[in-house]
Amino acid sequence: MRAKLRQTKKWLKENRTESAEFIMDRIRRSLIGYYNYYCITDNSPTVDLFRDNIRTLLFKWLNRRSQKKSFTWEKFVLFLKKFPLPRPTVKVNIYQLRDHISYIL
Repeated sequence: MRAKLRQTKKWLKENRTESAEFIMDRIRRSLIGYYNYYCITDNSPTVDLFRDNIRTLLFKWLNRRSQKKSFTWEKFVLFLKKFPLPRPTVKVNIYQLRDHISYIL
């Protein structure tokens, strides 16, 4: 998780001058890929924490686009309503997989 957060931070720092639509599309696709890989039954709290950290990074780096603060937290919440971040959903329930591989257990 830390490596992906560092990678996202670096990307946001380098591309903060791009349009908001471009940045949010890239972050949305990155989050969906992360969710598809890591959203299993008991990993939901960690994936939620990852999403919160991404939101914090977005707030920080979108605020550094000009010399004055672009967003207050209230404005940022409105921005996220226009460009919502996807919510994590469990993709694989490991307890249901147990029925299919019972011969191994």
